[in-house]
Amino acid sequence: MAIIVDLDIQLARHHMSVGEFAAAVGITPANIAVLKNGRAKAVRFTTLDAICRTLGCQPGDVLRYVPDEAQDDG
Repeated sequence: MAIIVDLDIQLARHHMSVGEFAAAVGITPANIAVLKNGRAKAVRFTTLDAICRTLGCQPGDVLRYVPDEAQDDG
């Protein structure tokens, strides 16, 4: 997938554990793991809002686009 989740970088910067972060955001540690490991198919805006509010960051600090090398232009 071309969307990379840099949640571990932000958690390290804020010296937060997954458990602390999950409690602050209001979702389960298992769902945080799904996000961190890039297995999430979608992220609700309310969840993204809670993540950014908790970390004091912008969505682009947590999510980034990296084009797939195998994409075909035509």
